[in-house]
Amino acid sequence: MQISLKKIDSPIGILNIAATEDGICWLDFADKPTAEKRLNSFVKKLNGVVTNNNNLHINELEIQLKEYFEGKRKQFTVKLFIEGTPFQKEVWAALQSIPYGVTRSYKEQSTAINKPKAVRAVANANGMNPISIVVPCHRVIGSNGQLTGYGGGLYRKKFLLELESK
Repeated sequence: MQISLKKIDSPIGILNIAATEDGICWLDFADKPTAEKRLNSFVKKLNGVVTNNNNLHINELEIQLKEYFEGKRKQFTVKLFIEGTPFQKEVWAALQSIPYGVTRSYKEQSTAINKPKAVRAVANANGMNPISIVVPCHRVIGSNGQLTGYGGGLYRKKFLLELESK
């Protein structure tokens, strides 16, 4: 499987975007200590080969991210190709149902997928989200309203939530 990869600048750092011909499969922060290792592991899991070929999905996401950071886009429409376990996919689908500008606790998210006792498993699946920002794991916060658990760093989570609150 060919996986196109591109790095782009954003207001919160350089982003790695990867896509197959079927859609965006990866969006993460390039400066995370585990970024390269996670991306390589993901590519290996897909039996993929990374290329620098032009990809229509990446081009579309680049435009949509620019609009998002400018406050002009509240919903992403780019096609996604999400790989994960059935449980992870269920959690990530629930993330996509959280409206722009709204937050949900991990407990509320586990209840939303009819697994109210699976709070830790839901939090773990959030942490494995391969498509940051577009699959908005930043919208999930602690039950006490505190910002918790964001692989890109809490300062980025805060930035994204503040952007969406405007």
